[in-house]
This record gives sequence, structure tokens and C-alpha cells, in this order.
Amino acid sequence: MPSPSERARTPSIRDVARLAGVSHQTVSRVLNEHPSIRPETKARVLDAIAVLDYRPNVAARALATSRSSTLGILSSTTGEFGPTSSIAGIENAARAAGYAVSTLNLPDTTPEAIGAAVRQLIREHVDGIVVLAPQVRVFNVLRGLAVSVPVVSLQTASGSDGVTLSADQVAGARMITEYLIRLGHTDILHIAGPQDWIEAESRMRGYLDALRDADLPTFPPIRGDWTADFGYFAGTELARRRDFTAVFAANDVMAIGLMHGFRDAGIRVPADVSVVGFDDVPVAAHVAPPLTTVHQDFPELGRRAVEILLAQLRGEEAPVFGPVVPVLCGRESAASR
Repeated sequence: MPSPSERARTPSIRDVARLAGVSHQTVSRVLNEHPSIRPETKARVLDAIAVLDYRPNVAARALATSRSSTLGILSSTTGEFGPTSSIAGIENAARAAGYAVSTLNLPDTTPEAIGAAVRQLIREHVDGIVVLAPQVRVFNVLRGLAVSVPVVSLQTASGSDGVTLSADQVAGARMITEYLIRLGHTDILHIAGPQDWIEAESRMRGYLDALRDADLPTFPPIRGDWTADFGYFAGTELARRRDFTAVFAANDVMAIGLMHGFRDAGIRVPADVSVVGFDDVPVAAHVAPPLTTVHQDFPELGRRAVEILLAQLRGEEAPVFGPVVPVLCGRESAASR
């Protein structure tokens, strides 16, 4: 045990080494999670750290290892539920592992803006970068950049480089469309997300696949913008058509606006038209009627991204994850036809 005089001053890495019976270089390798350390040696060092309440000098450690214990997030979204929830998952997982997070939100997705954002993160000496970029064009730009740290993306784009993680958007959209078909609906509209958004294209594909497999007619998808205002506008306009019995909106926010528009136009949900959404935002269960939707574990995507980056930084083989599996949330906004 350390003497009273040793406890009176701030412990150093050499104090930890002395108590653990190892060299200070070994303590440094434990702190940096070097894969060559034997488990019993690591345990002794960690026990000594706990006894001495040793806290590494982060600035000195960064200089010695060329690492900042900071992960970068490059985001091209502005408040959408999924990416925001994933960022929270990244921050929580990074904090638990002793890492800080630096987030950069792209003002636009021009090549100049993307390149400037990546260069800024590199100047901040981030150890790795998580990219939340729902637009295909962002990946097209990133492919042409030389990035010197590990990169993980939370959306899978065709031809994207690096490690990718995703929720199974196609399966979720197919699942909820098939749910409407089982309820007896044969004329189902789709309000899609914006063009060039990976999630929008994947959800539209799942919808079209389900209708094709059921040999049902398809309608041209209506391009939306993820907002409740667009959903409301679509509801008031669609109320004039009445050539459908159900609508699948590509996110809950548009679905909620759609129900509002239907209500103001005298259309009852679900008595006249069934409405379903996607994402399971917290308010979805509390609107009138409660919204049928698809739940996705966005924070889990963020946690997995951090796990992959940390494995790569330790020089280990990164874990391989399949897509996060969506879950159908059947509520009162969809009813049998």
C-alpha cells in the first residue's frame, strides 16, 4: 500500500508502475489498450490505478501517443430523429470508454464544405470519425478524400468506402407495407422522403417490393421532405382523391402532419383511411389516434460505431455487425379494411 506521504501528492505513472511491479512503459501500454498486454498484467496495473486513484494527464498522453482520446462526428442532418438519437448513442458509448466527442454539422453538402469539415476534424486530432450522412453525394465526396484515421458510416450507400452500419430500412418498410396488406388494404400510397436520401430510397424500395410480391397495383410515390408541414399539405390534397385506403409515410413526422391534414379535410383515421409511419418517434404513441410505425434502435447504431472505432484503434479486427432489425409497432392509426 502507498505510504501517507505518497498519497499526499498526485500519483504519477511511475507510482502506478512501482505498485503493480511493472515498468512505466507497461502501464502506458495498458492505458493505451495495447493488444500485447497479458490479462494478468493488465489486471495488476488496473488494480494499482484504482488504489492510487491515478488519473492520466490527457494532454501529455496525446503528445506521447499522437492521440487525443476524441472521436469526431461528421453530420449532414439538421435535427432528424434518427441521426440525433444515433449521435446520443455515440456520445454515451464514447464517454463510457473515456473518449470525448467533437461534432461538426455540415452547413451544406458541397464538396468544398465536406472537405473543409473533414480537414477541421483532422486538425483537432480526432482518433476516428463517425459519418452520419444520409445523402449519397456525401459518400461520393468522401471517397475522393484522403482520411488518415478510421472512419465508420451509419448509412450504407452503394459503393461507400470504409466500415458501414445501418438499420434494415428495406426490411422495415416491407414489414409495415405487408402489415397493411394483411389488414386487407390493396390501394396503398407512399409518401417518400427527399430524393438522394439513402433512407428514403430504401424505404421506398421496401414498399414497392411488398406490393410487387403481393401482385398489387403501385402508385407513383409522392416525394416529401420529412416535415409535418409537408404531411399536412399532402393530407389536404389527397383528401380530394380518395382512390386509396392506406398511406405509408416514410417517417412519423410526415405521418402525423398527414393525419392532421386528413382530420381538417373531414377524413377519419383509421375509419376512412389507415396511416402508418416510420421511426417510432417518442410522440408517435401519443397522437390521436396513436400511430402505427416501425421502431429502430438508433442509439445501438451509435454504440456499435464506437465499438468498431475503438477496436481499430487498438489494432484489433473490428467486430462485424448485421443491420439493426426493425420492430413493427401496431397501434390504432391502421385498421382492417
